[in-house]
Amino acid sequence: MRVDVETGPDGRGLVTPHGDIDLAGAPRLREAFSDALAGGHTRLVLDLRQVTFIDSTGLGLLVGAGKKAYGLGGSLTVVCDNPRVLRLLAVTGIDKTLPVRATPEEATVDQA
Repeated sequence: MRVDVETGPDGRGLVTPHGDIDLAGAPRLREAFSDALAGGHTRLVLDLRQVTFIDSTGLGLLVGAGKKAYGLGGSLTVVCDNPRVLRLLAVTGIDKTLPVRATPEEATVDQA
């Protein structure tokens, strides 16, 4: 799995994984979250539009990253338009814990 991390001009961290978020790929995503938070980017946007699969390890990682961001006074907003991934977020209740939006633009408006 590849993970891109960008910092917006407003200081938000945009984390974009590509592929599967599973036991094998989770360490890279965890490191990306840690780096962004350590760099002072506590308002994070996780763009899942390039993700094809998430297992329980990945779901736990999302919840943990959200807790860390909130604990630092920030937030984590999830961007997703994949019906299968959206269903998984709904079935597990993660969509009740973390805001889920269709585009990064919608996510950054929420965090303003």
